[in-house]
Amino acid sequence: MDQGLILFAHGARDPRWAEPFERLAVRIGELARNTRIALAYLETMQPSLAAACADLIALGCEELVIVPIFLGQGGHVRLDLPEQIKAVRQAHPGISIRASAAAGEDAGVIEAIAKYSLAQLSRVNPQEP
Repeated sequence: MDQGLILFAHGARDPRWAEPFERLAVRIGELARNTRIALAYLETMQPSLAAACADLIALGCEELVIVPIFLGQGGHVRLDLPEQIKAVRQAHPGISIRASAAAGEDAGVIEAIAKYSLAQLSRVNPQEP
């Protein structure tokens, strides 16, 4: 069964906001060369979740795994995402679709952010926001 992995993020008006997500998708592609990967956005940016799912299904994916690239399980992940998944299931019966918890809920992600944050204490020339 062909699998597709969808990285689901919020979206923003500034196209540069998507750059880290694009780098993440490229890195996942390097680690899992046989996995089809797509980015999808909740709002403002394209593709939408429905469009990303349709694209992967058109490529032969029969199972889709959606990974919310959010720090927490807020309303977008708990409410908006399930509604969008429901609509995709109705449009594509017979396709297996599941979503993980928000990436920021994972202990490994929390550990990586903690280490990154602590490393900022010793930076000589920290970037200003």
